[in-house]
Amino acid sequence: MLKILKYSFYDLIRSRWSYVYFLFYLLLGFVLLFLNNDVSKAIITLMNVIIILVPLISTIFGIMYFYNSKEFTELLLAQPIKRSSIFLGQYLGVAGSLTLSLVLGLGIPFVLYGLLKSDAIFNFSLLLVTGAFLTLIFTVLAFNIALSNENKIKGFGYAVLLWLFMAVIYDGLFLMSLIIFKEYPLDGFSLSATMFNPIDLSRTLILLKLDISALLGYTGAVFKKFFGTDQGLFVSMLMLILWTVLPIWRLVYVSKKKDF
Repeated sequence: MLKILKYSFYDLIRSRWSYVYFLFYLLLGFVLLFLNNDVSKAIITLMNVIIILVPLISTIFGIMYFYNSKEFTELLLAQPIKRSSIFLGQYLGVAGSLTLSLVLGLGIPFVLYGLLKSDAIFNFSLLLVTGAFLTLIFTVLAFNIALSNENKIKGFGYAVLLWLFMAVIYDGLFLMSLIIFKEYPLDGFSLSATMFNPIDLSRTLILLKLDISALLGYTGAVFKKFFGTDQGLFVSMLMLILWTVLPIWRLVYVSKKKDF
């Protein structure tokens, strides 16, 4: 698995799209710090970009890599190598290269600006951690979609639909539910609905740690009561881990049963 991981990782690192992805975050970090001149404000702006862009790029990169390396994958399947090692190696290589580009691209300008001496270092670290989790989650979801669909057009369509649902449609349905059932106690429903969407969960965590939960209104008060505690942070991180582990388990399970 390590050899396949290294091959996938170095293959993507050498790709020009990885450099574009890295340079985008590098320039974004420098521009935001130049315009805001405040680390905390720059982190808030970055959150809005990362929450939407990272899942989209991870999904597209993941499904493109799977389909483009299909012939190489079939060649590996003919060798005495475990299927789980092949697909896990490819997945970790793709997710690792994307995460590295994200962390280095944002980390370099903020460190040069003096992040290590700033009080916002924990908030920035949380931003990178959630960005890394979103990368891992949506890359493995893309691999699952590609593995379940031989047709590339269907695979791309389902991948884009997945991102669109998680990033846009889910929030609309969530808000409509809160408005329709506003006369009922919705504390538990609000927390559960947030837990079942990694994008919403990541956004809520960052907003609360930046202490601007008042912008969320009623839901902000509910989330502050739960997520603002150490227990809430632990449960949230556990949910992000589950969002990562369960699709990985399905990827391994389906790859063992699938007839290539």
